[in-house]
Amino acid sequence: MKRAIVIGASSGIGFEMSRLLIGKGWTVAVAARRSERLEPLRLLAPERVIPIALDVNQDTAPEQLHELITHMEGVELYIHVAGIGRQNRLLDADIENRTAATNVWGFTRMVGEVFRYMAEHGGGHIAVISSIAGTKGLGPAPAYSATKAFQATYIQSLEQLANSRKLPINFTDIRPGFADTELLSGDNNYPMMMTAEYVARKAVRAIERRKHVAIIDWRYRLLTAGWRCLPNWIWRRLKL
Repeated sequence: MKRAIVIGASSGIGFEMSRLLIGKGWTVAVAARRSERLEPLRLLAPERVIPIALDVNQDTAPEQLHELITHMEGVELYIHVAGIGRQNRLLDADIENRTAATNVWGFTRMVGEVFRYMAEHGGGHIAVISSIAGTKGLGPAPAYSATKAFQATYIQSLEQLANSRKLPINFTDIRPGFADTELLSGDNNYPMMMTAEYVARKAVRAIERRKHVAIIDWRYRLLTAGWRCLPNWIWRRLKL
């Protein structure tokens, strides 16, 4: 039996990835703050879908995750999609603080919990949805950009740690470009917008191929390569 947990499955990329895994025969636990929005996923395969209300910002979230894994009698694949972010050109303190809380502390407590479980129970695969926004510091979205860089570095660090401890844990850092999800709703128009279903298909394929890093898609691979080539003195002066 193939068992997966998707944190942040109520909409967008997380919803679509869950739907694809269910279609492939996985038993999938789907978690989100708004559990009522998980009902369409449960109806796809009631015998193989476990919906659960979970908020990564709550101190009890790791305990909930551990109880969920115990209930499932193990997990082979953990996917962390939960995250927030938006443009914040005026540097509103509440937006910055909530983004950091969810994308750093919430992310760390959940990924750390599943890493410890897999380290003690034969390994597994951890996949996270970070973003191309972590490639360089983006002025329009400071906290979002910085927290996505944190996530990418954290996963890279855990992969090195797992290798040094000879743990059979695989990692995939999925970095989408702009996707048509609730995360970007209400913000300005974005170029090269992709559908959540398209990103989810690419993401699931990257996990199946055990890619370490997957930038979605080829246009964003070119874009981020260009970003990396720009000297910092030029980057600092760009008006985004």
